[in-house]
Amino acid sequence: MRHLISPLDLSVEELDYILCLGQEILKFPENFSHICEGKKLATLFYEPSTRTRLSFEAAMLNLGGKVLGFSSADSSSAAKGESVADTIRVISSYADICAMRHPKEGAPTVASMYSEIPVINAGDGGHNHPTQTLTDLLTIKTLMGRLDNITIGMCGDLKFGRTVHSLINAMVRYSNVRFVLISPQELKIPDYLRKEVLEQKNIEYIETNQLEQNMPNLDILYMTRVQRERFFNEEDYIRLKDSFLLDANKMKYAKKDMYVLHPLPRVNEISTEVDSDPRAVYFKQAKYGVYVRMALIMTLLGLDSEKLFFR
Repeated sequence: MRHLISPLDLSVEELDYILCLGQEILKFPENFSHICEGKKLATLFYEPSTRTRLSFEAAMLNLGGKVLGFSSADSSSAAKGESVADTIRVISSYADICAMRHPKEGAPTVASMYSEIPVINAGDGGHNHPTQTLTDLLTIKTLMGRLDNITIGMCGDLKFGRTVHSLINAMVRYSNVRFVLISPQELKIPDYLRKEVLEQKNIEYIETNQLEQNMPNLDILYMTRVQRERFFNEEDYIRLKDSFLLDANKMKYAKKDMYVLHPLPRVNEISTEVDSDPRAVYFKQAKYGVYVRMALIMTLLGLDSEKLFFR
């Protein structure tokens, strides 16, 4: 039995396999509509979510399975003080696979230690968000046809943004990937990512607080919101929340074939006028999240008919 807690739990071969399966589902969804009949997915969401929770549920329903779970800690026995370890022991008796989102870093890891079913990390604090990373990779691979030889700009909250951290860890495993890290000083990537991932692997990167000047060099622009829930000080949040805004004027600096991704939800960091630009693919990206989660569920449950890496 395998769990998915971090993108690094998957080898490059495993990543490529899941992405190829996701593309196959995207093309022929009807071929997979009965794969999970008789199976149940538990969604254990200790903090709010729209896309991640609903896309997991849509993925399981699209596969012919069923869903149970809760959408906030207040609606579970966590409100009574039940531990993650005890919760997952119980859920293991009810479901075949579990997706967990938790505000505390490491909570899904704890769950995996006590679980009798596969545990998928659906986001833990500011740490990891591996299925969003799979979504991002599927989007890039489908639209660009490759995951190597790419310059990717990451803009906004790079300190607390778990989607950024997960995507960096995944993308450095492909050749000739360069990063342009665009943020205010207070929201730069954590030191461990800079030293233990980028520098240790000799990955080319620059850190800057200039968006327009770097737009012409980007193949991908990955926008993020400044997350109020990650700040201890409301004044700091208010001061930084509008640091970088993408609008139609800034898009004039970008390549004709550059794509704008965003894990969503957005607040105002991308103007709605950008939505009509064909390079804005964040809503398509959200759609791809269903397909890649279908591929992941199938693979962790050992239900697809091709060669499996997770047996």
